[in-house]
Amino acid sequence: MKALDELTFDNRFARLGDAFSTHVLPEPLDEPRLVVASKAAMALLDLDPAVAETPVFAELFGGHKLWAEAEPRAMVYSGHQFGGYTPQLGDGRGMLLGEVYNQAGEHWDLHLKGAGMTPYSRMGDGRAVLRSSIREFLASEALHALGIPSSRALCVIGSSTPVWREKQERGAMVLRLAQSHIRFGHFEYFYYTKKPEQHAELAEHVLNLHYPECREQPEPYLAMFREIVERNAEMIAKWQAYGFCHGVMNTDNMSILGITFDFGPFAFLDDFDAHFICNHSDHEGRYSFSNQVPIGQWNLSALAQALTPFISVDALKEALGLYLPFYQAHYLDLMRRRLGLITAEDGDQKLVEGLLKLMQNSGVDYTLFFRRLGDESPELAVKRLRDDFVDLAGFDAWAELYKARVARDGDDSQEQRRERMHAVNPLYILRNYLAQNAIAAAEAGDYSEVRRLHEVLSKPFEEQAGMEQYAQRPPDWGKHLEISCSS
Repeated sequence: MKALDELTFDNRFARLGDAFSTHVLPEPLDEPRLVVASKAAMALLDLDPAVAETPVFAELFGGHKLWAEAEPRAMVYSGHQFGGYTPQLGDGRGMLLGEVYNQAGEHWDLHLKGAGMTPYSRMGDGRAVLRSSIREFLASEALHALGIPSSRALCVIGSSTPVWREKQERGAMVLRLAQSHIRFGHFEYFYYTKKPEQHAELAEHVLNLHYPECREQPEPYLAMFREIVERNAEMIAKWQAYGFCHGVMNTDNMSILGITFDFGPFAFLDDFDAHFICNHSDHEGRYSFSNQVPIGQWNLSALAQALTPFISVDALKEALGLYLPFYQAHYLDLMRRRLGLITAEDGDQKLVEGLLKLMQNSGVDYTLFFRRLGDESPELAVKRLRDDFVDLAGFDAWAELYKARVARDGDDSQEQRRERMHAVNPLYILRNYLAQNAIAAAEAGDYSEVRRLHEVLSKPFEEQAGMEQYAQRPPDWGKHLEISCSS
């Protein structure tokens, strides 16, 4: 294991030069202190977990110190925000401190969010507040534990620095990790500003460093785009299967690696609602839960437009046509497993759709339904879950179809079935009210709840002794929390 001064830097993005990013320095937080750290994320950098408790850890990730080898840069990009194109965005409150490679040879960006003003801050102060930093930390690590591709979070550093949003809050920084922080919006920026040399340089950078296997294909850029299409289809399939709503699927929030990125007013579904809108600023419902699938395709189309200098329009259209089949295949595979099915039948899509239609407006807890479905035999489970539904006759009809489908599927024991289903159906998810409880305690100076919740969510499929309160249905107030982009 390494100490903090033993990290090995290789700042590949910084070497692209000033057309791609601007040199900046973090603005230090007052009285930096550790709120929470992820041992699993620290392991990606081969860091000894004990260093998180040292003063230098909070000083480094609170903006007071910097490695000599680090080259902090604010990246420039553009993007479509709520469907409208914004010509220039960029890292307005974050910066890429540098790239580190570990003993396995993996490169990881160190990206510090809330580090102060940059040339791309526009009207903002460049700061992040404690509540949003905690939410991003918990979401990053919780999604990873569920098997959903995501950026990672190393730590949150709190402070006494006052920051004004709707009210005065405390500033914080979150250190996030990803193998790249390049977005769809990077390609859009160089395409629409008509900078072909830099545009080509960016494409080469991404191809060589992140999709080197595509070099072996007859059309490397087309092969790369197809891979991006499939990665995004798989990521969104997992969002839908686990009830995750991102909230701000602008193209500048879409990763070129197909990972969940830039957490804002996200939420997991409590009661199932296909029309759920988690961002109270999203007045038209553009990024509602059910719209995430078509918006994913819309965003990929915007990226495709920015790749037309490298790939023919016909080839791009053909690759985009793979998105929905990829999505449907990944989604149905996971939903079959969530229902405890081993084989595939043509009617499985209708079985899933029929269940979700019954869940709609019935107040059925999306996560706990699937968990409890695996607790007992199909006959006993559907009998116990029946009272959660408004349309009892409709549920009874679905239950008969489900029991018959399971009977055709195989002859494993209930213990095997339970083990299989519990391995894909979490008991613990990051419900908004749980995050809010942890945030309220942290804002009062008690970080124990944030750390406890992080530990519980790091093992979402395992029943954990003494943690029953984290597996309960939310109280009524917890279902109606308004979350905005304000952070």
